[in-house]
Amino acid sequence: MTKMVDVMAERVYQTLNYFLDEYYTGWTPDSYRWTFAFLRSAVKADAKPYSNGVRLFVYIDYNSIDDYVNAAGFQVAEWADTSLHGGMEEKHKPHVWRDTINETVSNGSLLDMAVQYLRSQGIAVQVKSVQSSESGE
Repeated sequence: MTKMVDVMAERVYQTLNYFLDEYYTGWTPDSYRWTFAFLRSAVKADAKPYSNGVRLFVYIDYNSIDDYVNAAGFQVAEWADTSLHGGMEEKHKPHVWRDTINETVSNGSLLDMAVQYLRSQGIAVQVKSVQSSESGE
């Protein structure tokens, strides 16, 4: 389980870093100088046994983003998840955390990775489709 969770977390971590990079791409600030603290703020901890399973964390370390004037790291991370850059609206920028979740969890790719891994280890896995009550399916 630990190996499988590490592989899945690496996928989330790489996706988060992709969107952090996209957030910086094409933006040239004219009112401040980049320190790249936010770009380097993604963290992936190692998987560890927990309760009856395994857990780990992939997150933005907003405490490491401490060089903004008039904005805490948490605010910078929030801006990046609402397409704001330095508090200014930039409609073409990704929603860094939300897009990461959509590209890994919401679209089912992490579930697919888990199923493939378990099957590769000889574990029988059956996936049942869950129908959305909102869509009426």
